[in-house]
Amino acid sequence: MMEYKEEDFLKLSGVQHFAFCRRQWALIHIENQWEENVKTVEGRIIHDKAHDKLVLESRGNILISRGMPVFSASLGISGECDVVEFHRSPDGIKIAGKEGLYKVIPIEYKRGKEKPDDWDELQLTAQAMCLEEMLCCSIPVAYLFYHEIRRRVAVNISEELRKKVKDMLTEMHQMYERGHTPRVKRTKSCNACSLKHICLPALSSAKSVRNYIEDHIKQEDL
Repeated sequence: MMEYKEEDFLKLSGVQHFAFCRRQWALIHIENQWEENVKTVEGRIIHDKAHDKLVLESRGNILISRGMPVFSASLGISGECDVVEFHRSPDGIKIAGKEGLYKVIPIEYKRGKEKPDDWDELQLTAQAMCLEEMLCCSIPVAYLFYHEIRRRVAVNISEELRKKVKDMLTEMHQMYERGHTPRVKRTKSCNACSLKHICLPALSSAKSVRNYIEDHIKQEDL
């Protein structure tokens, strides 16, 4: 299995950006461009609340870790999990300094509600894969907590999602190494993107300079 060096790790949070729009991911993670809007501010506030403690708290048979740093050398990513719960279970893993065995359950906090696309599920799957590699465990189910509906949504960490994450990260590393920012591909999601004033998707239908010059030369030859 190939392993990436730590200096080549990409941000885990970029998985969702890449799934949403490859150009958006490149603008943020290659060109270091960013612009806030109401949705990004609300999302950051929600995440800050989820990360308000870095200690392991105990609630009955559940241990809770907030803002837990995670990484995967095989995927070449690192980041943080909003919340990781460790549920006491006979088929779990050992936690240093704690009695018994525990199942590992990551929980990602999101603004809004469930989406028709799998962007959130892919980011959560990447978190689960990092935890599996770090803790030598298996995570079949994880959860997304949506702030608008105030409840958790279970996500089966399927082989299909795992393969999609692996394939995406291979492409992300290749694009990052090349320093490549894709051209605009306009979708209905462009209007909701915080980078639309930087990306300028409305200009995607405009002629390129090369085409403009070629057309001008043709007109002169007529």
